[in-house]
Amino acid sequence: MVPWAQSRVVDSRWPARSSYAGAPEKTEQAWRGDYFTAGDMGYLDDDGYLFLTDRKIDMIISGGANVYPAEVESVLFMHPAVADVAVFGVPDPEWGERVHAVIEACSPVTGSDLMEFCRGRLAHYKCPTSAEITESLPRDPNGKVRKRLLRDKYWVGSEKVI
Repeated sequence: MVPWAQSRVVDSRWPARSSYAGAPEKTEQAWRGDYFTAGDMGYLDDDGYLFLTDRKIDMIISGGANVYPAEVESVLFMHPAVADVAVFGVPDPEWGERVHAVIEACSPVTGSDLMEFCRGRLAHYKCPTSAEITESLPRDPNGKVRKRLLRDKYWVGSEKVI
């Protein structure tokens, strides 16, 4: 038997309960009775359709305001020079966190150009205060951008760690 399979709880509805490897506290927090949540956030419209907007763990809290990276990323994706983008919070001594963007560009562009592009399309507090251009974003084997690898270097030595 595989070691991880021995620790899984099995009940009549699920072949195996989902869990986070090596993180029992995180696993416990993710279960709501019989339901498992990955922390997705969204809303129901007037017709009862569910729209997922982001993940709670990715939310940036800057000066007490909630900034959803997916919203900022969707604006940056509208710029013709942006092939892919990752937006996340970095430490800020005054605001707690500030919005930072890492852009995989498909044509020449500067971080300043992209920040200005956002200012005409987003509330000021949601706009990136810094941006960097990279040749490629780090990805997992499934192609998903690994924001944690981008974000971690900014939080080294910080009192608050996200």
